[in-house]
Amino acid sequence: MTTIKGPGVFLAQFIGDQAPFNSLEGICQWAVDLGFVGIQMPTLDDRFINLQLAAESKTYADELKGKINSFGLEITELSTHLQGQLVAVNPAYDLAFDAFAPEQYKNDPKARTIWAVQQLKYAAKASQNLGLNAHATFSGSLLWHMFHPWPQRPEGLVDDAFTELAKRWTPILNVFDECGVDVCYEIHPGEDLFDGITYEMFLEKVNNHPRACLLYDPSHFVLQQLDYIQYIDFYHERIKAFHVKDSEFNPTGRQGTFGGYQSWANRAGRYRSPGDGQVDFKTIFSKLAQYDYAGWAVMEWECPIKDSNTGAREGAELIKKHIIPVTSRAFDDFAASGGNPEFNKQILGLS
Repeated sequence: MTTIKGPGVFLAQFIGDQAPFNSLEGICQWAVDLGFVGIQMPTLDDRFINLQLAAESKTYADELKGKINSFGLEITELSTHLQGQLVAVNPAYDLAFDAFAPEQYKNDPKARTIWAVQQLKYAAKASQNLGLNAHATFSGSLLWHMFHPWPQRPEGLVDDAFTELAKRWTPILNVFDECGVDVCYEIHPGEDLFDGITYEMFLEKVNNHPRACLLYDPSHFVLQQLDYIQYIDFYHERIKAFHVKDSEFNPTGRQGTFGGYQSWANRAGRYRSPGDGQVDFKTIFSKLAQYDYAGWAVMEWECPIKDSNTGAREGAELIKKHIIPVTSRAFDDFAASGGNPEFNKQILGLS
């Protein structure tokens, strides 16, 4: 077994225009001061990383890694959640998701998709240059608006959508394979990969591609009322990244999983600061250790109630508390009675 690495922090929810969150040096020092030892890096802000340059220049990648290491931090993974979303966008969401793309690709869905695919390919090479073996992203979605359809879905629609999704992702997965990096899809409402079955459907379409892996985030499963503990039993061989993110589901006689169009604070299902929700992190960390998960535990902070800086500090402490230093020997070795084939035969009465 392997001891999980951490605590790490996903920077996406913290990057901003005010110090210390507006520079790499500032946010690194902030992370260290709160007790983190790793950072998961979004890749759309040149103040923190130039993704194309990191892909094309090993020198730049080494300098970036060295600067982060100088603070006592490691890069856990790069993230292309927003670019991954743009690999597959149903036209119903074009205007909303244009916000994720550079100005020159807005109002041009075809060009936007080409840009997004190239971004993922840059991320593969950049991850390789930085010495990383896992990458965090979203799958995008052609079908999400049909998850609870009315009228009913036309025959063959789901299969056609997953065929197209696999067609777009297979060349990307192949580039990641060439670079020795796993693509870790965050299974998430709003994506075509939003639970175990949809992941399996996609996996079949990409011929069980060895790089089509998972980012495990239990918070999304609480909101779906999915058994997030058994999920680890089913998919542990594919789980290569882990978000420590909390949530809770408190249905009433007025609203349930769909949330009634309410704000996050007023939904029955809502994200919470680590430790404030319903996620059983003790069992999760035990399961992942049992299955020899060798990656990072990375806090993702989203909460409509608690201050983010407080949540980050508490999140680092929660991860430290739950990481299990795995044992190198069996607890009952002191009572070992030896053993060899002949001795075993004697015990069984077979000599």
